[in-house]
Amino acid sequence: MTVSAPSASISAQDKGFFGHPRGLSTLFFTELWERFSFYGMKAILGLYLWTAVAEGGLGVDKALALSVVAIYGTAVYMSGVAGGWLADRVWGGQRSTFYGGVLIMCGHIALALPIGITGVYLGLIFIVFGTGLLKPNISTVVGGLYSRDDTRRDAGFTVFYMAINIGGFVSPLITGALADGVGFHAGFAVAAVGMAAGLIQYRLGRKNLRGSAAVAPNPLHPNEKGRVYGLIGLIAVAIGALGVLSYVLGDVEGVILMISIMSIILPITYFTVMYRSKKTLPEEKPRVLAYIPLFVAAAMFWLIFEQSASVIAEFADSHVDNHVFGWEFPVAWFQSINPIMIIALAPVFAWLWLKLKDRAPSTPRKFAGALVLVGLSFVLMYFASNSAADGKVTPLWLVLMFLIMTCGELMLSPVGLSVTTKLAPKAFASQTMSLWFLAVSAGTGVAAQLVKFYTTSPSAYFFTLGGAAVVLGVALAVAAPVIRKLMAGVE
Repeated sequence: MTVSAPSASISAQDKGFFGHPRGLSTLFFTELWERFSFYGMKAILGLYLWTAVAEGGLGVDKALALSVVAIYGTAVYMSGVAGGWLADRVWGGQRSTFYGGVLIMCGHIALALPIGITGVYLGLIFIVFGTGLLKPNISTVVGGLYSRDDTRRDAGFTVFYMAINIGGFVSPLITGALADGVGFHAGFAVAAVGMAAGLIQYRLGRKNLRGSAAVAPNPLHPNEKGRVYGLIGLIAVAIGALGVLSYVLGDVEGVILMISIMSIILPITYFTVMYRSKKTLPEEKPRVLAYIPLFVAAAMFWLIFEQSASVIAEFADSHVDNHVFGWEFPVAWFQSINPIMIIALAPVFAWLWLKLKDRAPSTPRKFAGALVLVGLSFVLMYFASNSAADGKVTPLWLVLMFLIMTCGELMLSPVGLSVTTKLAPKAFASQTMSLWFLAVSAGTGVAAQLVKFYTTSPSAYFFTLGGAAVVLGVALAVAAPVIRKLMAGVE
């Protein structure tokens, strides 16, 4: 039978990819192309929605467009629950990753078709379900390449995280230029090509994964399948009916509100089920409790960070001077600032954690630092917004904001991926990774309701959210010793 994780000796001997397991190379480039497609599409989605019809867009009301972009992110990461469950109980992480990539490619193809708002909704549905299958499970496969006590684990996730940002850097440049020069649909089409490249690369390099997450760790018993699949069908019908009812009662805003509420209820339910499950061992239960404050901190972080493609994109479009020596560059190019900073700074942070070893800040303190930094990035935007009252401002405001935000991201995101794989109960391996992405879902779900206030008073909006993140970060730093005790030695 194929094993799902390497032994300590195999893990230590495999150093074929810059000192890391060779399978990391396969996953690195798969993630690069998938993120190329994701961020390339996301960079132009909001612009496509609120740009006037005469200029090639759909002419959607700006406040509604901001909510749509935010709630799309919510649905993407919420679907990771289903993707994690399917990996744990049916397909395993490797097959789930591949099937997700196929759905994502279909979604970008739908967006590339000139069929108006229908193409947007159809494309986003495909991408939501596809990302739910791929995103949590590819990270689980990465974790399975290393033994639990392998000191390269955090550094490996940081290297993997660089792939996300290489794709995220290049794609807005290409899709933004195509959207400006040819049309929005050309930008969406190149995103589909990127995902196809990722699928080809994954199939060719899959042999290097050495069975990591190749089989479901907690497979369904044959006698369970009929009952469970029937229950899944009923849940799908119920969600669909709830969506239709929300639309009838409140139009698109009603559907957005429904998804926002679900983004809060779902993680609460998930933590409860996981903690009370008989499959969660007694020694694993304190670790589940330790994960809760980290989850809340991550949700607050992503609430602010994920507004880069909505509120920050709108600010750049309306209030930032995007001319260089008389040449006007695409507004979507601002979305490449964060990824290029990640590419530059990720090796520095990876080196720093390896260098500090036992002297490095604990995981809770890293999360606390991330919250303070992301909060300060929005406080900075408060001053930028006030300056914009007198006319368009210099792009340096956004550059500095992204620099501060990026440092926070590197203290939370790769570290969060790593600690999730270590705190996860064995029976809920992929599903716990899905829970990590539910932090993004919860944050963006709340943001989908908050972004409506941005158009009323941008400066107050930035200052209030930024200040709240700083306060929560300080509180988390104070609580760090208690959280570490519950983690029972896991760092």
